[in-house]
Amino acid sequence: MEKRLRSSLQNSAEEFLLSSTRNGFKAVKPSLKTLIWSIKASSDLSSSLPIALHQFVTRSIESFKQLLELNNGDFSKSPRSPPMKRLRRSSRQRKNPKESSTVDSGPKISSERQVLLQNLKIYAYIAVLSISHPKKPFSPSDILPSVRALHDNLILFELDPVLLSEIANLCEEWWKEQLPERETLISQFLPFLLSRSLTLRKKVDVRRVYALREAFSLFDFDDESIEDLKLLLVRCIITPLYLKIEEGRRFIAFLFGLSRQLVKEALAIIRSQIPFGRKSMLEAYADILFRAWKIVEGPSRDEIESGFLQSLIEGAIHASSGAFAASIRRILGGFINHRTTDGVEKLLFRLAEPVVFRSLQVANSNVRQNALHLLLDMFPLEDPDATKEVKDTLLDKQFFLLERLLIDDCPDVRVVAVEGSCRILRLFWEIIPSSTISKIISKIVDEMSHDICNEVRISTVNGIIYLLDNPQTHEVLKVLLPRLGHLFLDSVLSVRIAVADLLLVLRNIRTFQVNKVVTLDALLSTLANDQPPVAQKITRLLIQSYFPSKVTLEEACNRCVTLIKRSPMAGARFCEFALSEGASMTSLMELLRVIVRLVLSPDNQHADQIEGFLVAAAHLCQSLVGETCCRSPLKQLFSGEKLKCLLNAAVTRRAQTSVFSIASIISPDDVTGILEECMGLIMSCSGLSENVERQAEVRSAHKLFMSCDAFDDMFVVLVSLLQKAVSGCHVKFGTEIPKQSVPASKRNKAKYPVKISTKWKHVKGKKKSTPATSNFEEDYAIAAGVAWQIKDLLMSVHTRYAVLNSQILELAFSALHVLSDVSIEQCMYYEYMETSPVLAYTSLTMHMTLQNVSLTGTNNHGDNEDTGLNSARSSLERTVLDHSINHLLNCTEKLFGVIESGKVSNLSSESKQDDKKMAQRRRHKQRESQTGASSPNDGGSNSCEQNKFLNLLKMFTAVLKFIVDATTMCLVSNNQEKCLQFTSAYVQYIISTLRKHSPNLLQFKEEDLREAFLCLKSSSTYAAKLLKLVLTNSSETSLPSPEASDLANNLLDLSTVIELYLGSGYAKRLVAAIKPWLPDLILALGSRHILIKTPPERGCSSASNHCKLRLLPWLSILGKIELCEISEDSHSEEAGSFFEPDEFSMFKKLMEMIVLLLRGNPKVLDAIGIIVMDGLAVGLEREDFGMVLGLVHFVCIKLVRHEHVEWEELEMMLASLQELYPQIKSAVMDPRISEDGKQMLESARALLEPVWMKYIFEDGGKSMMEE
Repeated sequence: MEKRLRSSLQNSAEEFLLSSTRNGFKAVKPSLKTLIWSIKASSDLSSSLPIALHQFVTRSIESFKQLLELNNGDFSKSPRSPPMKRLRRSSRQRKNPKESSTVDSGPKISSERQVLLQNLKIYAYIAVLSISHPKKPFSPSDILPSVRALHDNLILFELDPVLLSEIANLCEEWWKEQLPERETLISQFLPFLLSRSLTLRKKVDVRRVYALREAFSLFDFDDESIEDLKLLLVRCIITPLYLKIEEGRRFIAFLFGLSRQLVKEALAIIRSQIPFGRKSMLEAYADILFRAWKIVEGPSRDEIESGFLQSLIEGAIHASSGAFAASIRRILGGFINHRTTDGVEKLLFRLAEPVVFRSLQVANSNVRQNALHLLLDMFPLEDPDATKEVKDTLLDKQFFLLERLLIDDCPDVRVVAVEGSCRILRLFWEIIPSSTISKIISKIVDEMSHDICNEVRISTVNGIIYLLDNPQTHEVLKVLLPRLGHLFLDSVLSVRIAVADLLLVLRNIRTFQVNKVVTLDALLSTLANDQPPVAQKITRLLIQSYFPSKVTLEEACNRCVTLIKRSPMAGARFCEFALSEGASMTSLMELLRVIVRLVLSPDNQHADQIEGFLVAAAHLCQSLVGETCCRSPLKQLFSGEKLKCLLNAAVTRRAQTSVFSIASIISPDDVTGILEECMGLIMSCSGLSENVERQAEVRSAHKLFMSCDAFDDMFVVLVSLLQKAVSGCHVKFGTEIPKQSVPASKRNKAKYPVKISTKWKHVKGKKKSTPATSNFEEDYAIAAGVAWQIKDLLMSVHTRYAVLNSQILELAFSALHVLSDVSIEQCMYYEYMETSPVLAYTSLTMHMTLQNVSLTGTNNHGDNEDTGLNSARSSLERTVLDHSINHLLNCTEKLFGVIESGKVSNLSSESKQDDKKMAQRRRHKQRESQTGASSPNDGGSNSCEQNKFLNLLKMFTAVLKFIVDATTMCLVSNNQEKCLQFTSAYVQYIISTLRKHSPNLLQFKEEDLREAFLCLKSSSTYAAKLLKLVLTNSSETSLPSPEASDLANNLLDLSTVIELYLGSGYAKRLVAAIKPWLPDLILALGSRHILIKTPPERGCSSASNHCKLRLLPWLSILGKIELCEISEDSHSEEAGSFFEPDEFSMFKKLMEMIVLLLRGNPKVLDAIGIIVMDGLAVGLEREDFGMVLGLVHFVCIKLVRHEHVEWEELEMMLASLQELYPQIKSAVMDPRISEDGKQMLESARALLEPVWMKYIFEDGGKSMMEE
């Protein structure tokens, strides 16, 4: 092919052009370059080829236009716009019907068009080769007509990206070569290239646009025809690719010099992007603005300075949020970071000085904080042209303001002031006067480190860390840093972490000694007792001293042993983090061997040291067992016999727990002796629920049984202890013992090793040998501990699976069923009753339901009959969960019945004797640890009663939590009404108990009172959540139960009672707990009226039947609160005759929140308002005119705003008012009522009269008069 082209080139230019178009563009492209660049200036082709090229280009373009006219009509009507975005493959295959019909009808035209486009590509490429010829044989003036023809018709070829690219290359080459009349080749080419860079988003196109930037200055941007190009340029400002690369940012900055109008539009776009822009985008805009400011002059520069930067500075100060202010400061950072550039410092001072200093002293703390941020960024803010005296005065002013802001009222301002002051000191230490340095840094160390705000104390430590980066600060800080030592014992974890980071920084500075800041004793104490983040940092601090890698292994181990002996628990925590802080596994294995030898050595070690060694060994095992290379050495080191020796050496509970942990981690082959000890530990579990140390010990024993595949043996023992307590319940209370429903064949299938089984019997016999007769109280206490263990086992995935798949699960469930029954029904008789059986029973029920486990221990696929307990079996199939809820509700119902009958006060003689024994036993246990104990009769009965009340609260709270959790997971089928009744009865019992026994309740120990209130708060939250769940399942066809409204009323009563008897502090916490559920509480309160489809007729309200209504206590309190407000406003002496104004301050706030929520929903407002109107009716009947006036004041002044025409939609309230207003009016004329009563009624009538006259009298007054 190249030979043919060369032959044609030798003949004539026309034949060469014809020959080159006979093959495809890609095929001929390599040959064309070789042949064109071989033409010499002396050749005739240097003059004939450009002429022929122009002729061929012109003919092809004309032919292409004719084809377009045949296809699309007049092509000249199409807009001259940049080329369209190239379609995706899927889009290219979809054509509209017009296109498809045209193509189908004219395949010949389409084929001709493709040929013409192919020819034009070749011609354009030949033109490119001609002007880029190394020897320049062709005259530019000869080639220009061809180039201009291709450029001017660029828009015609928008569907052929290859041709467009070739023409763009041609025009770009012409511009770069600075050939004649290049300005005539940019009107079509530049918009195309700009659009291509925005569409394809390739860096190379952006760089091409930037290289051609000077061409854009030739456009007249004041002309209207330039709008399309301006839109493309504006798009560049928000295109991420342009902001990302250097050439793109330079190009955008160049645009600012093209037109002042373009500057305004660009600044407006940048301003709009600030609230939403990412950090990288904002920093790019900062760079662009600074470059643009350097480029532009005159009005455009003034637009940037006075118009844009000035508004940015003001916006950064008055920004509504800290994030928005920070975004603005990032834009300003483009100038602040280049303040050394000529003119920038002067500019910043001129724009910022008038507003910054003034804003630092305003009342708004957000403005002060934003202004402080800006000052710190610009510090030192000074006029470069001012004299030294003026600069010093201005600098002193800035330091004075910084000192003031260090003691600002707002903690956020103090935080910024502390960190900013340290930053300034670090950067400008050399030039700041020493007196100023001493004053600022002393204030930070001595005052800010004791600030009440946590964040300020953290900023103090972080500021000092930042300050240490400047070596010139070390001499001063060496004296001041010991004053920060108290922060190492701060109550806030983040502060202690910051101090630990400070100590790590000081460790790497030779001139500092860490122990001068924090003593070694304080370090070890914190290491032993603090949270893992702090302990790990302290380990990193001490590891070079107590387990260094640069000394011999023996020396390193000796140092670590010395640490453990000095502070056992600190040494143990040190070993916990040693591996993660760089200690080698080999050295830690050797340390572990040394520790084991020391524990087993005949030398007398202190019990606390042995405990520290064993805890350290457990931590090391936990760290090393994950490494494959360490598992075998660990098993060899901790054989079963050696573990038993370690257990014998362990004296304290924590030491024994550590041995159990080691055994469960290592899983040695022979652990029989260890398991026996574990079993004894698990069996002696009375009082476990309140002993955190023993809980950790028991958990380690559980892990050991799981790791040794002996869980079934352990669970058998636990269930046998439960059954023993059940037998005691049968003897003591006559409780029915459930029949064993596990078939004997299945029980025999449980594979319990005979040897282990006999050893458990031996362990149990050893534990039983102490008492001569069975003691139910101790059996029950052990069973409660077992129940706690079962609940704890259900919290972990692996142990939960083992429990739910146990062959004796039904026996455990049956025993917990009985024990929970006894615990609830007897909690008001016996002080030693615990909630653990109830919690375990509910937890087991929940997990059995979720895992679909039946009581026979097999998976329930829907075909098996639910077996239940013998006493509760029914022909109807019920789930375990429904049965459990019914059982618990029945138990609580019995207890409520006993409480209401008053039988609780008449305790049996046996109960009294048991209480006396319990009190004596508690005093005996406390005698060793307490001195000056009270006499046996001193408050003993009060203490017992309070403990029983607390037990009952815990029981009912546990039951209520179980009900709410089950309802939340949609597991409750048909117990909704009964659950609401129980919750209402529970809340009513609390209210009545608080009213009856408030003096005794006030004698609660502070800890017990807090625990009791925690139950009350939790119960209130659960009750409110239950209301939400009930309302969620309600509709117009399925109305909520009336008990929902009763429960809502009871919760409001509870808030008033708690505030009255326990104080506003407890009431405040209760209101805070209920606040998220207030919308549900309101809906439940008015649920009886909200879903009523037909409103009551006027005159037929429930007020007519007020004799059937009862006065809600919270309404009575509300009326008195309002009456007190009225009396205060009128300066009446009766203001204090009801109660103190602040006595129900929290209930008042609660009602204010309810009123706010009722705004905007007339139907709910009407439903709540009718409840208040019913209270008015009852008040009139009882002649409690003060309450009537108070409720009328609440309705007319707070609940419904008459001036906002809200009464129009309150149909039920208007119906009630139609009956109540005449009653109030007639009561005013009743001679039997006192003058004070008449005055109150007259005031109530005056408040209601505008509503009566506008909404009722005009409509129905005439008919009422007739009646």
